Amino acid sequence: MKIITWNINSIRIRLHQLNDVINEFEPDIICLQETKCEDNKFPLKDIQRLGFKYVAINGQPSYNGVAILSRKKFDNIVKHDFCYKSDSRHIRAEFAIKSLDRKLIIHNFYVPAGGDEPNPEINPKFEHKLQFLDEMFDYIKGIIADNNYHIFVGDMNIAPDVNDVWSHKQLINVVSHTDIERKKILDIINKNNLCDVMRNYAHSEEKVYSWWSYRNKDWRKSNRGRRLDHIWLSNNLVKNYKTHTIFNDARDFERPSDHVPVLVEL
Repeated sequence: MKIITWNINSIRIRLHQLNDVINEFEPDIICLQETKCEDNKFPLKDIQRLGFKYVAINGQPSYNGVAILSRKKFDNIVKHDFCYKSDSRHIRAEFAIKSLDRKLIIHNFYVPAGGDEPNPEINPKFEHKLQFLDEMFDYIKGIIADNNYHIFVGDMNIAPDVNDVWSHKQLINVVSHTDIERKKILDIINKNNLCDVMRNYAHSEEKVYSWWSYRNKDWRKSNRGRRLDHIWLSNNLVKNYKTHTIFNDARDFERPSDHVPVLVEL
């Protein structure tokens, strides 16, 4: 099974790029963030023509939005409303594994970016991000002890490791790499015994990125990236890990997303 996560930064603008990614990797399931599209305007027929018959969407106009595209039939869809904001930041699909009497559950997240000022007392966007992470911890803790297989993917908007950013020293007080954000997301991962695929299967000193700012005209030359996109496996799935790929070439697409697709193969 091949699963891709990608902050596509508008599904309607980058539908042709999605087609290119599908042709490159032939995934079974695609989890998208920042679809920026109301459910009734989602390009469902176009997606189905690309081979993904089963589609779950949680969208809103112009902002946020998540979707799961699947070649395999899912049995249930859940949309969790974090922080009671109805801002379309989560969707999960449940796939029955009848031979094992359990489910494979794929959770797709778009964590709030948090604004520019890393102070919740003066920045409500950062306060929202921290509250979201607290609720995310409780959500995962509440479900991870069941007998099912869980995969958590998405744009988490946090680079937790010192080698998940181009300069730990220069970004330590920048939103996405502050100590409080890093601690909260590492608690989610470690206290729930999850495998952070992109970091776990990299060398300890290896720089790992999935996002490069639009401000960098030559993103390859400057290479000032951050790892904001994540794939986490529940402990009972780790033995099924085969490989993963960060598709950096997608950053060279015409009018690209600032994020690139990440694939895990199980």
